[in-house]
Amino acid sequence: MSAEKRWVLKEQGEPAKVARLATALEIPPVLANLLVQRGIETEEEAWQFFNPKLENLHDPFLMKDMRKAVERVDLALSRGESIMVYGDYDVDGTTAVALVYSFLRRLGHKALMFYIPDRYTEGYGVSYKAIDHAQRKGVGVIITLDCGIKATEKVAYAKERGIDMIICDHHLPGEKIPEAVAVLDPKRTDCPYPFKELSGCGVGFKMLQGYCLYKGLPFSEVECLLDLVVVSIASDIVPLVGENRILAYYGLKRLNEKPGKGLQSIIKICGLEKHAITIDDIVFKIGPRINAAGRMEVDADGENAAPSGGHSAVYLMVARDEEVAPQYGAFIYPTNHDRKKIHPSGTHEAHHFIQHHPQMKELKSTVIYNPQWMKGIVGIVASRLIETYYRPTVVLTMSNGFVTGSARSVPGFDLYQAVESCADLLENFGGHMYAAGMTMKPENVEMFTKRFNDYVEEHIDPEMLIPQVDIDSELLFSDITPHFRATLARFQPFGPGNTAPVFVTRNVSNRGDARLVGAEREHLKMDLIQGQKPNTVIPAIAFQQPKLYEYVRTGRSIDVCYSVVENHYRGAVFAQLRIKDIKKSNPTAAKD
Repeated sequence: MSAEKRWVLKEQGEPAKVARLATALEIPPVLANLLVQRGIETEEEAWQFFNPKLENLHDPFLMKDMRKAVERVDLALSRGESIMVYGDYDVDGTTAVALVYSFLRRLGHKALMFYIPDRYTEGYGVSYKAIDHAQRKGVGVIITLDCGIKATEKVAYAKERGIDMIICDHHLPGEKIPEAVAVLDPKRTDCPYPFKELSGCGVGFKMLQGYCLYKGLPFSEVECLLDLVVVSIASDIVPLVGENRILAYYGLKRLNEKPGKGLQSIIKICGLEKHAITIDDIVFKIGPRINAAGRMEVDADGENAAPSGGHSAVYLMVARDEEVAPQYGAFIYPTNHDRKKIHPSGTHEAHHFIQHHPQMKELKSTVIYNPQWMKGIVGIVASRLIETYYRPTVVLTMSNGFVTGSARSVPGFDLYQAVESCADLLENFGGHMYAAGMTMKPENVEMFTKRFNDYVEEHIDPEMLIPQVDIDSELLFSDITPHFRATLARFQPFGPGNTAPVFVTRNVSNRGDARLVGAEREHLKMDLIQGQKPNTVIPAIAFQQPKLYEYVRTGRSIDVCYSVVENHYRGAVFAQLRIKDIKKSNPTAAKD
């Protein structure tokens, strides 16, 4: 099991800057400190942060190849050429396909189709099967979304068959850029685009924005699709700063006020239609239901034409008929339910294997292989293992004669580089700093395991293997006023790069009936009171933290670190603490 969490108080803002900002904005100093910690030091910067504006989006033509892309799209539309919109089966890929397909359909283009590769028979990225299918259907242009940046051979294969490709991707390029008609990727070393952290769907959005500018179309033609963009931003865990913050802010507004018919169906299935949807709701409820279809279903007809797999997710998101959308929404619900039933057994088997191989516990990473596991759950199992063992983890299984897997990392460790160091053993791989996927021949598993473990052993900082809670600031319960909460809400949307602030309050205790809740009594619910301010009582919940229940219920002093959330119950809105960690108070550390 992982060690006790370390609490690390972040460097505080320069007092003079904090005081100046607090006075100018008329906000509590602790919140002005949060701004300074995020690099926001002037009143003008704070105003832009608190008031995201669509007019502050970057010019799409700053992106390399943008003009080539929109000119080729326009040529295809004017000629009536058949266009295939292609994307991966995860949330970013399917939302991107739904975005571009919906936009082109709104323009009245009839010769239009989309294609989502099957997770089990084709895997990630552009597939030869898809290109062959496009050729049979007379497709002239394939637009790839969230993939394609390394598809050099596939692009050449398509070109030989008279098919042009436009690539919209956000992953790191390889040594050679594919010779497509246009390659849109802000991470290209020769791309001057000022914001590098767009999602795959975000890159697709920029292409559509560029097309609107090129043709003189109003921005409203793409603004109405921002609900899809925010689902991709949240689900793909890209930084919620800069342009992503603007897109997410207005995407959430759209998602709450007037979502597309398909997303509306998922919102209802999740039970979210009666309260304000947040980034967390997308990450934990909406996104997994879209992802579930691509994880659980296999197309039976070999042509990816049936409404199954990732295709069903796109069919749902592009649905315009209020009666059709709930049908696909109802389909996605059971696939997510099936996935939930399957992955606990895989996680249990993984834990059991590690427990019976003591030598694995001494390593600084985990690589585990079971050819019987379903490919769609290995990423989830990897994440669950990290919760227990807290170290870079790779989970592998067998699929179509190859070993395929997902990897997850711990904060601070670049997983992609670790996987890349084993590139000569892999058929293909891709990913980011904290998540990656790979495919290899079965005979390479043993050597991959050794090489990956050796790389982690050599490069990881031992402190990265200790769970850490980063704390923004100390706080008194009495500071959590309505004005404080209203100002804190303006920091949203929260996510990577703009995380929900974490505060610490010391020497507090339970007042009333602390209790364990949840199906397995795994969550600790309590009402906390601070000794120095006995009139301030705040409800709190600590998910998956039952261990100090007996200590807490007696009213003994504890320290808590937490985020402040708003809880909605029977029409009332009140503050609640979402506890990150609990420690017994140190009496000598008590403050007057």
